[in-house]
Amino acid sequence: MLLELSLRRPGGRYSLAHMVTRDAVIEALRTVRDPGSGQDVVSLGMIQDLAIVDGQVTFTIAFADQPPPQKVAIHASASRVVGQVPGVSKVQVRMGGSSAARTAAHGPQGHAHAPGQGAPAAQAPGPGPGAPASDLIPDVRYTLAVSSGKGGVGKSTVAVNLAAALREHGAVGIVDSDVYGPDVPLMLGTKSRPGIFENRIIPVETHGMKMMSIGLLVGEREALVWRGPMIHSFIQQMLRDVMWGALDYLVFDMPPGTGDAQLSLSQVIPLSGVVMVTTPQDVALLDVRKAIGMFQRLNVPVLGIVENMSDFECPHCHRRTSIFGETGGQRLADEYRVPLLAKIPLEPETRIAGDEGTPISIRSPRSGQAQGFRELGRAVARRLEEAGALKPLPKIG
Repeated sequence: MLLELSLRRPGGRYSLAHMVTRDAVIEALRTVRDPGSGQDVVSLGMIQDLAIVDGQVTFTIAFADQPPPQKVAIHASASRVVGQVPGVSKVQVRMGGSSAARTAAHGPQGHAHAPGQGAPAAQAPGPGPGAPASDLIPDVRYTLAVSSGKGGVGKSTVAVNLAAALREHGAVGIVDSDVYGPDVPLMLGTKSRPGIFENRIIPVETHGMKMMSIGLLVGEREALVWRGPMIHSFIQQMLRDVMWGALDYLVFDMPPGTGDAQLSLSQVIPLSGVVMVTTPQDVALLDVRKAIGMFQRLNVPVLGIVENMSDFECPHCHRRTSIFGETGGQRLADEYRVPLLAKIPLEPETRIAGDEGTPISIRSPRSGQAQGFRELGRAVARRLEEAGALKPLPKIG
């Protein structure tokens, strides 16, 4: 898999006279230590295929049995220290694993291979050709994606409140799959680090739910510039390497659009269904249609539509205003012959609750917004039971 981080220096800070040397890069990487063994990544032989061309540095980090949080930490640290070497204009880091990495990390002290001389790093291990994808989370009854065609429609707000509402129907976990904007830790009010037991991640527990997010593993201001293979690996690791235990519902807060995360999740496990979130205006409906089309091609059951921000009630005169238009969610539901699961009003209290880390369905359980999310939870639980009896046909072609 490939994770690329571009580090470009402001003009004039480093002149062209700074020639990047192999020794300088290696010395910088010697400051990066593997948390498990305490040794530096160069001595462990984890740095492979190092190449320097015109100030652009590329190399592979060959991982062994490190858990995902340690992989992320090592990668971020290696990228940072190499980017600080005078003359470096760009850093490109490949992340490898499998048998080659085990030999490098656990064998005698290694060295950084010159370009073309080291063994190519293998891809991170997947479920394996003989293992059904569902074996990744065998104790999870239903897997539910919450998705939208575009950002700004309140998808994460719906996801966390839906997960909270589903607690009335069983044990719940939530995966923050939005690697570009991991907001779930903020909305659930936790900055706790996940634990590690026997090389597996123990998810954070908050508000009676288990939760995992890349936002718990990196800094709040650290941008993740991830390509498709890295996203695919992250989705696998959130299933394979996390001790979810017995759950009735595992909710995935998806990034907006029709990209790598949606494709990866649909390929790795058989999703029980997807809930599509939209606002009433036509520009949102246009993008949601594209997302629905993608899930239909992937044979993922569309459980229904949630119309978020459907209207706004003035707290003074109690007059309702349809800020984003009317009937959009119902028209979309009718078009695809699926239920309109809920219409969630635009309310300041919902936003305040999310910012303060307690979903409105928990913070104000008797409020109208909480009642709306509980109705959504009941509708989704019912639809999942109905969809569970239907097995999608295999995709041909």
